[in-house]
This record gives sequence, structure tokens and C-alpha cells, in this order.
Amino acid sequence: MGCWRLIPEPGGCHIKSEITQVIASTAYQTYERRILKEVLESRIPRHVAIIMDGNRRFAREFGLARDEGHEKGKDKLEELMEWCLELGIRILTVYAFSTENIDRDDDEVNYLLDLFEENFRKLGDDERIHRYKIKVTVLGQRDLLPERVQKGIEYAEERTRDYDQYFYNIAVAYGSRQEIVSAIKHLAGEVKEGRLEVEDINEQVFSTYLYTADFPDPDLILRTSGEERVSNFLLWQLAYSELYFTDVYWPGFRKIDFLRAIRSYQMRQRRFGT
Repeated sequence: MGCWRLIPEPGGCHIKSEITQVIASTAYQTYERRILKEVLESRIPRHVAIIMDGNRRFAREFGLARDEGHEKGKDKLEELMEWCLELGIRILTVYAFSTENIDRDDDEVNYLLDLFEENFRKLGDDERIHRYKIKVTVLGQRDLLPERVQKGIEYAEERTRDYDQYFYNIAVAYGSRQEIVSAIKHLAGEVKEGRLEVEDINEQVFSTYLYTADFPDPDLILRTSGEERVSNFLLWQLAYSELYFTDVYWPGFRKIDFLRAIRSYQMRQRRFGT
């Protein structure tokens, strides 16, 4: 009858529970090491982009305050950076705050903006950022953000502007359609001023007017939370990206989930143009 015996042994259920947890943890670690070995033996994507979705639903499901979901999501992003360094992924782009997010509840938006301000300054001082020479770049419409957040962004970017070993791009107040419209306006201005001929405009030229002009397009775009859409993220850049969707909420995203996504990418035969 196990732990449902009429006269339970003192501490019996607790001990069995601990043993079960140890076995599960050991099995997980063994599986994680095996997948890590497999992943490292194949081609590693140069550029991974992530739509971090599910903070609020994670908080609701686990009985947490909404802000705790965002806080745990921020902690998960720090873990992700470590995983990318371990795998040698040179470029990481994350979708942190869309232009549509600005219309959310004022209290939530203000909390997120405070979180951004604080964490951009932390990034500028982060020992790992400087040890690995990670360049921080923010993609988006900065003029939509409060001055305090803009100054936090400037601090992180200025302190890392000369780095070129790894690249950490954070999309804040970002919308891909707006990015494309902005690029078109700049191109039109160049043509109007006589600095560019219409006949000279092609895909390569257009790409230089996007926020991501300095980076190759993503090899892999990953979205958490079970939603299978790209939500106005890197619409031009994802033309040949591999897409991967997982039903895990972002704060609950584990290293093993990340390794599975990379392994899925590695198992796909990339055929450009088809």
C-alpha cells in the first residue's frame, strides 16, 4: 500500500519522495548531457532569435503575481545567455517588448519599463559581458520609450560598442512592419536627394536600412508558450530561417528544451529558395 499504509513509518513518504526526486534529477542530467554532446558534434547556428512568450500565463498557472512572471522571465534570459555561450552561438536576438505591448495595462507597462532600465544598466556592468566581449544592441523605436530607459540603453551600448566576439540584440518597442516602413522612408529620402538610384535598390541594399543591418539573418527562430506565429518579429529577416515552436512557457524553458530546438535545427536539411 506504499505511503497509504494504515500505520505509516515515520518519515517514510518524505524519504521516498526525496529518493524519487534524486532519481528524476539524475535521469534529467544524464539526458541533458547526452543531447548536449549530440548538439556539439553537429553544426551550431550562428544566429538564434527567440520570441519569449508566456510570462503572464506562467504566473497565473503557478499562482504567482503577474510581475513575478516577468521577473522569472528575466532570470531565464540570463540563463539563456549562458547556454548560448556554452554552445558557441555568436548572435542572440530576443523579442522583449513589442510596439503592441505599449498598449497593455499601465501598471504592467511601467513595471516592465523599470525592469528594462535596471537591467540595461546591469548589462553594462555585467562581468560576463566584458569577459566574453559581448556587444549589446537594442532594436526598436527608442523614441517611444521614456528617457530613463533610453539612457539605460545608451549605457549598455556605449560600454560594449567595441566588442565583436558575441552579439546580444534586444528588441524593445519593436515591430517588424514599422521597421520595414521606416526603411522604405529612408530609401525614398535617399532617392529624393539623389544619393540613390531606384535601379540600384535590391534586397541587399534594402537590408542595410533595417535595424539588423549589421547582422546576418537568423538561422533559427524559436517561440515559447505554444503559440505558432511570429507576431510582427523579423518579418523580412526570417525568409529562410528555420522555425521552432514549443508549448513551454518562457519562465519554465529549460536547457534541455533549448538543446532540443538546436537539435531540431541541425536535423533539417536547409534548401534556400524552396
